[in-house]
Amino acid sequence: MAKYVILANWTEQGVKDAPQTADRANKVEELVGQMGGSVDLLLWTMGRYDIVAVVTAPSDEVASAIVLKVNGLGNVRGETLRAFTADEVAGIVGNLG
Repeated sequence: MAKYVILANWTEQGVKDAPQTADRANKVEELVGQMGGSVDLLLWTMGRYDIVAVVTAPSDEVASAIVLKVNGLGNVRGETLRAFTADEVAGIVGNLG
């Protein structure tokens, strides 16, 4: 399964509902699980991004659907990065010749 790093910021709606952020996170974890993935790490951060998540999903298509569903809830907007483990990147660079 593939890994993804999601860098998210709260929308205005998300800020207004900040006291419910932990409950929303639990619901997102359930949603990701229902779609065949898992939330490996979820952190609330200071700085450029409000939330950083590491998610495992069975495919890029499922990861995209997860992000669309979560963004559709209106509390966050994010940037998704496909991530690679050490073993995966070794295979990638092994193809360089």
